[in-house]
Amino acid sequence: MNEYELKTYQEIMEWRRKLLKPSSQFNRLAKKIQTKINGYIPEKVQSSITSAIKKMVQMTLTGSYITTKKDQGQGLSLAEKDKKVIEKIAVYRKTAMIEGAGTGAGGILLGLADFPLLLSIKIKFLFEAASIYGFDTHQYEERIFILHIFKLAFSSDEKRSETMKVIENWDKRKREWTDMDWKTFQQEYRDYIDLAKLLQILPGIGAAVGAYANYNLLNHLGETAMNAYRLRLLTAPPIAY
Repeated sequence: MNEYELKTYQEIMEWRRKLLKPSSQFNRLAKKIQTKINGYIPEKVQSSITSAIKKMVQMTLTGSYITTKKDQGQGLSLAEKDKKVIEKIAVYRKTAMIEGAGTGAGGILLGLADFPLLLSIKIKFLFEAASIYGFDTHQYEERIFILHIFKLAFSSDEKRSETMKVIENWDKRKREWTDMDWKTFQQEYRDYIDLAKLLQILPGIGAAVGAYANYNLLNHLGETAMNAYRLRLLTAPPIAY
């Protein structure tokens, strides 16, 4: 490793430590309440929600693949790739803020439209990041890896820890994943963003809450994606558990 790569590896380890740090007591309590509420939802309804979100994500994956320029980081050093991804984060963060402010200002009805719109912005950014870091999203395994980054960013403590292990050992474990556990995927994501965007549907403050929440969500996803891909590029040894 050169000097920049060594510095980057240290940043990755610090990011990992922070990401796996237990959530606040409030967030843990909220997750318990959300899990209990999910337990009251009939399985038929859960299946319908899971199916709808699965189709939504798959359509977004296909659309993002078609519209994303390939090999954006060809010939670039890791430092140059990082700079390019940071610029992309700023662009998508701004887009998400505008979207959140617009749907938040519209109250409940437009607030409902925020879910698929924000989802598509997040997935499109992840395709851009993959392209810059040199990973071919034409390969099925790379699309599954994108979903694992998504899951790593927007999950509870337990699932975040499980997903980190998968990402850290991706080359060894990627063949395990013929598909995602879509029920867990959608429940974890919905529970995570429910806390962040709870007040967005309220008239008067919805626009400000929507913009602020989306800014933070994209910023968090950007940091997660950068470090997940940098970890793979630096071929860091698996972490001992």
